[in-house]
Amino acid sequence: MIRSFRRYHRQIAIALCLPLFLTVLTGMGYTITNEWFHQHDFGEFLLKIHTLEILHLEEIYPLLNGFGLVGLLITGLSMTGLFDKQVDRNTPG
Repeated sequence: MIRSFRRYHRQIAIALCLPLFLTVLTGMGYTITNEWFHQHDFGEFLLKIHTLEILHLEEIYPLLNGFGLVGLLITGLSMTGLFDKQVDRNTPG
């Protein structure tokens, strides 16, 4: 069971690596350019990349990122063993 979750976790992570990296970098870049350096035009450009409005995917991109992160959380938590049944070693048999 853990092996299959590792496989799914690896596949999801590979698929989401670039979109999540893009989301994080442009989100940080927007905050830095807009709030610290007051470059509002460049900040708006970064925001369009952040939501993939440039490719007209602003409605579906956040959902894909969200579902992918939920998948990573579920597969990652299942691999930790927190939800395994505990075996009582004191009972015979």
